Amino acid sequence: MPTDTPGLIGYALAGTLPVVVIGALLLRYTRGRAMTTSMAVLVLIPTLATLCGIVAVSGLMFGAEFERTAVVLAVVTAVTVPAAILLGRAQARATVWEREMLEQERAAERSRRELVAWVSHDLRTPLAGIRAMGEALEDGVVTRPEEVRRYADQIVRETNRLSAMVDDLFEMSKINAGALQLHLEPVDLREVIDEVLATNRPTAARAGITLSATQPADKVLVAGSERALGRVLTNLVANAIAHTPPGGRIDMSAGAADGQAWARVDDTGPGISETDLPRIFEVAYRGSSARSPGAAELGSSSGMGLAIAAGLVAAHHGDITARNRPEGARFEIRLPLLESAGRR
Repeated sequence: MPTDTPGLIGYALAGTLPVVVIGALLLRYTRGRAMTTSMAVLVLIPTLATLCGIVAVSGLMFGAEFERTAVVLAVVTAVTVPAAILLGRAQARATVWEREMLEQERAAERSRRELVAWVSHDLRTPLAGIRAMGEALEDGVVTRPEEVRRYADQIVRETNRLSAMVDDLFEMSKINAGALQLHLEPVDLREVIDEVLATNRPTAARAGITLSATQPADKVLVAGSERALGRVLTNLVANAIAHTPPGGRIDMSAGAADGQAWARVDDTGPGISETDLPRIFEVAYRGSSARSPGAAELGSSSGMGLAIAAGLVAAHHGDITARNRPEGARFEIRLPLLESAGRR
């Protein structure tokens, strides 16, 4: 057993360095694995290194003093290793949460950039048309009454399109900011579907598309905002009209099962590509399928219709999904039935 300080340091290093090296290799091996394992290894390294250093300095002489030291180290290990495992689990959860939040922030920022790009493009088109037609009227290039009337009608249509885009932006900003406040009251989904059907049937007819509804005999009551739910189904129907070729069909239906109410919009369009399907409800999503002749009459074409629908459904504590069928696509919303929603 060494008695001088340099000797003690040398023996201590000889006993502890191998433990530290092995611990570093273990940490390298467990990198990217469970954080609890890494935390346990980190706690065990100094404890075992201390024990090995004492063994080396004592010259493998295990006396009463060594036994007391070993007992203390065993108690320390018994306390610190479980604590390290618990802290590792907590840190792992926090890390996962932070990673998810960072990913959500990146996705939100990506959506905002896409939204700015889409809206900037779509705003320029009607504004350029309004400016050109306004200058033509101002300069007297168009003088015949029927042409003046046609230009005026086109200016009104483009202005309405801009107004609809601004409304979409305002609605989307309220949803993203969490400032959307809905006055919930008993609503029969059948009545909402009837209203949406009556409103959109002329547009569908002009596009050469048959729009129909299948309603159950009993009421389908939910706690919701009739205006917001009407907006949701209108957006879904407008999207279906925009992507269904002439001669196709769009069927609306409603029902209830397992404590949930559902409403569906089925079309006979080309469906949704597998690439687009995961992003169908993102802001500025437009997809890649061809648009029908009636698409130009459907409003702003801002790419926010499905995102707004998803936000409004979420505000009702519901879910919205999209999937392909053998012919066309199906959009479905599910909401708690009034009895279930009332207990929220």
